[in-house]
Amino acid sequence: MDTRIGRWLRPAALALAMLLPAGGIGQALAQDAEPTAAQPALPRQQLVITGQDGKRHEFNVEVAKTPRQQEVGLMFRTSIPADSGMLFPWPEPQPSAMWMKNCPVPEDMVFIGVDGKIGHIAENTVPYSLANIESHGTVAATLELQGGLTAKLGISVGDTVTSPALSSKS
Repeated sequence: MDTRIGRWLRPAALALAMLLPAGGIGQALAQDAEPTAAQPALPRQQLVITGQDGKRHEFNVEVAKTPRQQEVGLMFRTSIPADSGMLFPWPEPQPSAMWMKNCPVPEDMVFIGVDGKIGHIAENTVPYSLANIESHGTVAATLELQGGLTAKLGISVGDTVTSPALSSKS
C-alpha cells in the first residue's frame, strides 16, 4: 500500500469510528446480515379468530412490526405453542409472499385481508423450503401459527381476525 494513503486512511478511520454510535459499524452491518439465530421474543398482543359459526379462538401472538423483525420472523424457532404465533402487519395492503428459510417446524400461514377476513391459508408449510407461499391477493397482514392448527381448530377462509395490531388495517 502507498504509505501516503495509509497515513491518511488510519486517522480517517479512527475519526469515523469516533463519530459512530456505540457498537459502531460492525453492529450496523450485523443488522443487515443474514440471520443466524432466532430473534428475541417480540412484544405480544391478543388476537382472536372468530369462525363463521361464532366459535372464537384466542391467541397471544408476537407482532413483527419492523422490516428486520419481519425478515427474521420465526426463523430458527424449534416450536410454536398452540396458543401463540407471529403476526406480520404490513405497512400497506399488499400481496404477501413468505418462505420457510431457516424455519425448522411446519407452520400454517394465514393471510388476512383488509376487511379482517381470512382470504387464504397455507397449511403445514415445508420446513426450510425456499418456495414462495403466496397470499393469492392483497392482504393487510400474515399470521403464522403452529403447523396443522388451523385444520385442528376448524379455522377456515372467511373467518374473521381481530387484534389491536390490525385495528388500523380494518
